[in-house]
Amino acid sequence: AAKDAAVRERLGPLVPDHVWQEPLPSAAAGFRNKAKLMVGGTAGAPTLGILDADGRGVDLRTCGLHEAALATVLDRLARFVTRAALPPYDVARRRGELKHLVLTVSPTGELMLRLVLRTTGPLERVREHLPGLLADLPQLRVVSANIHPEHKATLSGAQEVPLTEETLLSVPMGPVVLHVGPDSFLQTNTAVAAALYAQVTDWITDRGAATVTDLYCGVGGFALHAAAAGIEAVGVEVSADAVRGATRGARDLAGVPGAAGARFVVADASDPAAVVAAAGATQAVVVNPPRRGLGPDLPVLLDGLSACLLYTSPSPRD
Repeated sequence: AAKDAAVRERLGPLVPDHVWQEPLPSAAAGFRNKAKLMVGGTAGAPTLGILDADGRGVDLRTCGLHEAALATVLDRLARFVTRAALPPYDVARRRGELKHLVLTVSPTGELMLRLVLRTTGPLERVREHLPGLLADLPQLRVVSANIHPEHKATLSGAQEVPLTEETLLSVPMGPVVLHVGPDSFLQTNTAVAAALYAQVTDWITDRGAATVTDLYCGVGGFALHAAAAGIEAVGVEVSADAVRGATRGARDLAGVPGAAGARFVVADASDPAAVVAAAGATQAVVVNPPRRGLGPDLPVLLDGLSACLLYTSPSPRD
């Protein structure tokens, strides 16, 4: 309700009342497909959740936000932490190793796990005990370790160490499959994301656009859905990991009756020169920027680039 009111306040003077649509509701619980869990306590008795004001671990294994397929495996991940003797990172003392566990679930029930470590020191123990974890959780398809040596409030560092042969989690969504890597962004509410992609594709189709440019495209959700509907698509994304997944999704569509082509470019979508180079002449533009928004230069370019702009954002701040 608060989001709806905020958008109406910002756009109300420009939009007649009769065109507003009711927001799509989410399930009240059990909707989140990703668990980002800070690890606290000790290796023998870890907590998976958040830290309190004093830096002590608060266990959230029973959090009602997570999809059931996540909630049911968290105890086994805690036992893995104990078996592999992974000391949780102590923020106050700046010692220890395991900072976060990040677990993502596909609608198929398959899982991706990312262990965020301070150093590479525990990797030998992780690899030693990983076969047991994979046997315990056969639905676990992708495992990686992220090395994050800095003492700062960010989720991950620059070095990613694959620990399984498969490095992308396949996430079926409507007519396409999104392929998500450990460093890729995936909308955390799968049901709402599927409805969002379908709605945007319908809007583009209704405008009669034959081409679309997807800026900040991530793993290509908007572009791939448009391509599946026969609209030529290009995506621009700064994360090479996300573009790798998006390109794999485009290959899945090759040869599908009625589908158009989709290609993806590793570039900064906030850079007007990069956008012009990637987009060329485009009949529609979709933007899904980070929370900081589009920045000062891109809106001016978009105003002349296409007659159709579809903007999706967590906040109407631009």
